[in-house]
Amino acid sequence: MIAVYSQCWTLDPGAHAEAYERHYRGFLEFHRQHDGFRGRQLLRGIDDPCHFVNIRFFDDVTAYEELILLPGYATHIDRLSQHIDVTRVPPKEYVQLVVNDGPVGFTSPS
Repeated sequence: MIAVYSQCWTLDPGAHAEAYERHYRGFLEFHRQHDGFRGRQLLRGIDDPCHFVNIRFFDDVTAYEELILLPGYATHIDRLSQHIDVTRVPPKEYVQLVVNDGPVGFTSPS
């Protein structure tokens, strides 16, 4: 299994951040249609509430690259992009899990 790691900063910590989270949640069903998708996590900065880290899990890089070519993917990305500072978007990175020590019981607030 691999993870695709990316980060972004929203245009503000209020309306744009909330819209980004809402569109991110709405993007889940799209991801679930692909057999190689295994889950995802969205983390938000406490010190900088405009900062988001997005981690998506796939069987392999090919599974991710197949997903981003599916019809409708670009539309979802366009919706998310309306709320981010496009001057502060570092490239995504493919990573592998090396150690997994928890956290046990760590869940999202919603």
